[in-house]
Amino acid sequence: MKYALVTGGSRGIGKAVCVQLAELGHNILINYNSNEAAAEEVKKIVEEKGVKSQLLKFDVSDRKATNSVMTDWFTSNPDDQLEVLVNNAGIRKDNLLLWMEDEQWDDVINISLGGFYNVTKVAIGEMIKNKGGRIVNIVSLSGIKGMPGQTNYSAAKAAVIGATKALAQEVGRRKITVNAVAPGFIKTDMTEDIDEKQFKGLIPLKRFGTAEEVAQLVGFLASPNSSYITGEVISINGGLY
Repeated sequence: MKYALVTGGSRGIGKAVCVQLAELGHNILINYNSNEAAAEEVKKIVEEKGVKSQLLKFDVSDRKATNSVMTDWFTSNPDDQLEVLVNNAGIRKDNLLLWMEDEQWDDVINISLGGFYNVTKVAIGEMIKNKGGRIVNIVSLSGIKGMPGQTNYSAAKAAVIGATKALAQEVGRRKITVNAVAPGFIKTDMTEDIDEKQFKGLIPLKRFGTAEEVAQLVGFLASPNSSYITGEVISINGGLY
């Protein structure tokens, strides 16, 4: 049985990705860190789509915990395969660099960039053994153009973009594709503090996007239809560059 693992899958874009991949027939591993009730709700929605799902609780920035939980799952499910990995877990702690606290820098880097490394390091070995797989990294417009007040977030996402391009070249011969999706302003609980009225005038399509629209793109990159696309960063931002 083949599974898709979505980190940060209990809310926002991660939740929408879990639901979309389930609609496409993938069994889902839902990673979450603290909000078990939200994770259980996503699990219920996913299973209503007729697929199987499991919850995997770990903090992606904790290397030992990530390695332990993921390795235990592979050991306990020897007949199952990890077919898709969506590295979605991330946080924002915005501040101007001049006033940024060390914790704000470290937390954002450790979750977005460190989490990518910790999860992918374990997953990639399994995909190589399975002779194929799809990795989709959720990055950001902030990692492409840079956003004031987001030096930490821009740095983390730009680093994952570079890692996406490098890893794609390392594992292409193994029939593993690695791509990134770069959302612009998307309506989620992570952007609740951003005034849409203030910013939508900058966007050619004059609105924020939805998590479901991002999930549709992730679903395509996770599908056989994207088999000749790798090392790419695909923007979904309403035309804002």
